[in-house]
Amino acid sequence: MCKIITYKAWFSILLFQVYVSSPYIKNLDVWKQYGVRVSTDNSKVAANTDIIFLAVKPHILPEAVDKLRQSENFDKIKNKLFVSILAGFTIKMLEELLNKFPGCRVIRVMPNLPMMIGEGCTAYCPGKNVSAEDVSVVKKILEVSGVCEMIPENHMNAVTALSGAGPAFVYLMIEALSDGAVKMGLHRDMATKFAVQTVLGAAKMVKMTGKHTGELKDEVCSAGGSTIAGIHALEKAGVRGGIMNALEASATRASELGKTE
Repeated sequence: MCKIITYKAWFSILLFQVYVSSPYIKNLDVWKQYGVRVSTDNSKVAANTDIIFLAVKPHILPEAVDKLRQSENFDKIKNKLFVSILAGFTIKMLEELLNKFPGCRVIRVMPNLPMMIGEGCTAYCPGKNVSAEDVSVVKKILEVSGVCEMIPENHMNAVTALSGAGPAFVYLMIEALSDGAVKMGLHRDMATKFAVQTVLGAAKMVKMTGKHTGELKDEVCSAGGSTIAGIHALEKAGVRGGIMNALEASATRASELGKTE
């Protein structure tokens, strides 16, 4: 979350209200330079904030929560809204883990890296005790940095794969486009610049025209032309199935991460 919050619009709204903890001093350096309050004590942050973002590895959370229970600040950790970005950790699991804190509520969210530049894609689903005001506040925080939509929890692992892991798949595709152009003789700088703009332009066409991706693809493929020859090569290589398999593998792993390792 350190890099995500560098998005300037979010800074202007929330910076003075942010309190961050980490067991490692070095991880707090990026926050210190912006004047954010920092601590190596999770219980201090939990006791002195209204909304607590849980941003640790899933297998670490039980231990972290147990330390909160044993801390001298335990009595102050009540009526808090916990927002979890943990992959695979269900609302039921979160509520059972946090039920020692009176009045706690849980919202599960899945953000992604492009939130850094205001082009994020975040899904959320509220727990049973969450109020409409809780949802409104969290949504306002998240939608400043891009698209933010509520979904049924049983779709969360699919979203984790699509928008959470998806950017990495796109970066790989951009790199492959650049590599292909370099192989054909373009210098690397130009190849990468053109690959990036090609992907950006194609994505904007889908978003702005509302046309089906198949229709847009067909508009580029002239009869007997170079594009359809390239499409044929991609189909023979199984690119479409490979991407679908990658999403399925990511979703499966997200589900596994919710289990104790």
